[in-house]
Amino acid sequence: MPAVQSDATDEMLMIRYQRGDRQAFAELVSRHGRRVYNFVLRQLRDETRAEAITEETFLRVVQSAAQFKNEARFATWLYSIVRNLCIEHRQRGPRSLDERGARREERGDGAPQPASERAPESSARSTVERSVVSSQVGASIVRVLEDLPDEQREVFLMREIANLPFEDIALITQVPAETVKARMRYALDRLRDALSNFEEYARALR
Repeated sequence: MPAVQSDATDEMLMIRYQRGDRQAFAELVSRHGRRVYNFVLRQLRDETRAEAITEETFLRVVQSAAQFKNEARFATWLYSIVRNLCIEHRQRGPRSLDERGARREERGDGAPQPASERAPESSARSTVERSVVSSQVGASIVRVLEDLPDEQREVFLMREIANLPFEDIALITQVPAETVKARMRYALDRLRDALSNFEEYARALR
């Protein structure tokens, strides 16, 4: 069986999979698996369910492969499946929060080094300050995303994680493109407001 070409489009790979090329499917999973997982994790805030839905997503790709049409964009078709699965799981009960994951995000990786390994004091202080700011920024972004209404959060995640154009998001969510753009603007405004307090401090650390 010929090797999968790295420059093949997703649509080409899907057509090849329809014809029996299993390597083409493996390449699609490699390209999209992590993004799908991150999208679901930010939607449902549960690592276990994110893993389960990611697996279920690609199982449904296999089961529905024959339904994929060459004129469609694979990513649009894929995230239609992902979105429907998220809605199904959300309706089964209250969303759970992985507290360990939240603590990791809030804590960040900026713990000071032992004294014997520290750089000169001024440099070490600057490094620690940058790490603290980075951790706080990340925690602020997570909190803003969690507080957004579901329809605004999913638009933001489809745009920023899945890198989908607004027209494709409109097809997936079945709302006009202008509505999608309005939801994105709202999400971005909330993020800007949350991060505005860090701008002056970040400039001082440059």
